[in-house]
Order: sequence, then C-alpha cells, then structure tokens
Amino acid sequence: MTTEIQQILSQVAEVFDTKVPFHNLLGLNIQRYDSQGVEVVIEMKSELIGNIHQQILHGGVTATVLDVVGGLTAFSGLAASRDDWQADELLKRLQTLGTIDLRVDYLLPGKGNIFTGTGTVIRAGNRVSVCRMELHNEQGDHIAFGTGTYMVG
Repeated sequence: MTTEIQQILSQVAEVFDTKVPFHNLLGLNIQRYDSQGVEVVIEMKSELIGNIHQQILHGGVTATVLDVVGGLTAFSGLAASRDDWQADELLKRLQTLGTIDLRVDYLLPGKGNIFTGTGTVIRAGNRVSVCRMELHNEQGDHIAFGTGTYMVG
C-alpha cells in the first residue's frame, strides 16, 4: 500500500472518528486504521446500557460498532486491492460507501468497561465487499460477531 493511500486511510479515520455526529454521541474511538486492519474502541457509559437489570451494552450499540468496523474494513480492502489508485478515485468511492446487509450474532451479554471491534475482509470486490467483524470486551470475551456486505463502488 502506497504512502498516499495510507494518508487517505488516515483522513478517513479522522472523519469517522471526529466528524460523524452519531459516532461522537456513542463515543467511538478509532485506535488503529491502516492496511493491517482496524480497531474501534468504545467505553461503557450509562447512556449505552440496553438492559438496566444486567447493566449490559445495548444491542444496537454493538451492531453499530460492528457496522462501523465493517465499513472501514471494506474501504481499506478496496484501497489494498490495487497499487495504482488515484486519491480522487478512492475518495469518490468513499462517498458511496454503504451497508448492503449486516448480520449480528450476539454471543455473550455486553458486560465490560471497554469494547473493541476489529474486522477482516472476506472478499474485496470492485463494487461489493464482504467483511467479518468481532467485538470483545477488555477481558477478551467475545461479545458478538458480524458479517457485513458493503457497497464500495
């Protein structure tokens, strides 16, 4: 991956991390975003509780984190698919990036203080990509995983 593409991924991380109001509301924090993968962190706070009796993370928050991870993963997979991308081509693709389908499997109740989402590309296509995403708590418990299909072009 070229230095220019790495810079684009850095700019994309900045936008997702600081400019998307819903991400700010949830407290999403992109810890890492490069050609090797993505790591999105969210800290538990009372506003994110979905079950007041068990004090666990809301399932919609879990799905959101997995979806953000999937979108970022799909875009980095697209960027890595060619060495000859022009910056304007990639940025144009970013504007049409969207979720086609998202499946979430909830494995454990969302107990913990810090949740980390990671993703891998299953298939990086020119128009559609498929990714697998995971969410773990700070103890390494596998809270949920997802499979997402994303429009990348």
